[in-house]
Amino acid sequence: MKVTIVGAGAVGASCAEYIAIKNFASEVVLLDIKEGVAEGKAMDLLQTASLNGFDTKIVGSTNDYSKTADSHIAVVTSGIPRKPGMTREELIGINAGIVKDVVSNLIKHSPDVIVIVVSNPMDTMTYLTHKATGLPKNRIIGMGGALDSARFKYRLSEALGCPASDVDGMVIGGHSDTGMVPLTRLAVRNSVPVTKFLSEERLTQVAEDTKVGGATLTKLLGTSAWYAPGAAVSALVQAIACDQKKMFPCSALLDGEYGLSDICIGVPVILGKDGIEKIVEIELSDAEKAKLKESAEGVKKVNALLQA
Repeated sequence: MKVTIVGAGAVGASCAEYIAIKNFASEVVLLDIKEGVAEGKAMDLLQTASLNGFDTKIVGSTNDYSKTADSHIAVVTSGIPRKPGMTREELIGINAGIVKDVVSNLIKHSPDVIVIVVSNPMDTMTYLTHKATGLPKNRIIGMGGALDSARFKYRLSEALGCPASDVDGMVIGGHSDTGMVPLTRLAVRNSVPVTKFLSEERLTQVAEDTKVGGATLTKLLGTSAWYAPGAAVSALVQAIACDQKKMFPCSALLDGEYGLSDICIGVPVILGKDGIEKIVEIELSDAEKAKLKESAEGVKKVNALLQA
């Protein structure tokens, strides 16, 4: 199983590290436009192989897409990261051109590749990938919901004072500070609804903290986060590579599901060897439906900027 990661920055390198350590891929190709960066990070990672006990081959390349040939899965992290005070939407003008060029080069060398989009604004970049390539919709996946849900579970475990492994929960909707819809009503601690442990006020705070999770880290770090995004991507890659049939909220192209069409937005999907194998429609409350609709309207406004 060959996996390509385009963009050897902090997110891409973290993703490569997690994939290598999990030892399910035969080869990871790390590609970047900056001379020597991908090669250097690949070498640095390979020097941990004997220490971390993995056999994954890691290849670094400066903008040579021939090295990515016959990739099963490709992760697109390319683009400029957020700076403090910058919204994901403000990145669209620069990142749209980058993502379009990257994906066309990937498909040229790996026509059957499954693409995972990480670049921001993620839902719009996922939509752009669909429109620019015409690939089957099961083969284009936006990462955001998996990361947002991990941040949601972190905030829930913090509020509950329990390990994150005790908690399960999901965030749907757009991958933006205003578009996320944390499903607090459905969140559980070992199958017990968290509403049994936390007040409505505390759960509202958990939801709000989740929605600004990325912005909070950007303010602290001076740039976008990388450990959790890299881990989220590696989990999606593993689910596909190992045909796990795992459920994650991901940005998927909808065609009537949840009453939405011609939009990529976060909804629960089953991931396996063919990419998105099923979009799961869950029963939402009227309030949750209204929030998802509002989120979709926000995503569509950003999508409209692609033609601006």
